[in-house]
Amino acid sequence: MTNMRIYHQSFTVLANLPPYAEAMAAHFTKVAAPGTEVVMHGMHRDTYQTNYPGNDIQFAYFQTLHSQQFVLGALAAEEQGFDAFALMTLPEPSLQDIRALVDIPVVGYGESAMLAASMLGQNIGVLLFITGMAPTVQRNAARMGMAERFIGAHPVGFGFNDVLAAYADPAPLLERFRASARALIAKGADVIIPGEAPLCMLLARGGVSEVDGVPIVDAIAATVKMAEMMVGLRRVTGVRPCRTGYFQAQPPRERVRELLEFYGISRIAGG
Repeated sequence: MTNMRIYHQSFTVLANLPPYAEAMAAHFTKVAAPGTEVVMHGMHRDTYQTNYPGNDIQFAYFQTLHSQQFVLGALAAEEQGFDAFALMTLPEPSLQDIRALVDIPVVGYGESAMLAASMLGQNIGVLLFITGMAPTVQRNAARMGMAERFIGAHPVGFGFNDVLAAYADPAPLLERFRASARALIAKGADVIIPGEAPLCMLLARGGVSEVDGVPIVDAIAATVKMAEMMVGLRRVTGVRPCRTGYFQAQPPRERVRELLEFYGISRIAGG
């Protein structure tokens, strides 16, 4: 019997990436607690010019634009009775804004991975296949108070198409990942986050949880577990998000809907 429902929001058009979507669904079943249902949602089918948003993610303004779909997803999650909203993308654009809009727990992939990593080692590193995203990851680490423990987001040495192809034959790419991880370990990392979710998913499928004794964080699992924990805390203690101050103040839902309609954003709901 389902006693917790988590609204998963991807930065990808999941229908365009069947191997990734199928692997993600299977992984959610594996890592979620009994009774937890993770319901997958992707971006609107017409969002990108290619199958993967890598070209867009490296530009801050495009992230801001695309993140309005996350806003719509969070509103839908709350209004449809979900227990939590999970933003399953490393850069987490508009994460703070979304937390100000809804009362259900909102967790992010990057933040969940960083918090888990902070309990597994001292010096946290990230390996990316979208290298243009590194400054965003650096800024987010500082926002979380992790700047002193974050040694940077570094290129993993291959791209998304390589990751997608490796779902059929993972062994060669897993070895390339291990080589990149060793280079990051040599720079001082004692815990590593595989940046983007498709890479994390590939490593999880391949059973890669450490390299030379250094833990590799399953950020997907960490995000699900963070959502479960926050829902659990809500249920047993009643704790809710802060609503004081500029960044946490909750705007009237009616006005939110009016502005989403005014800017033409509402038309892409349910993508």
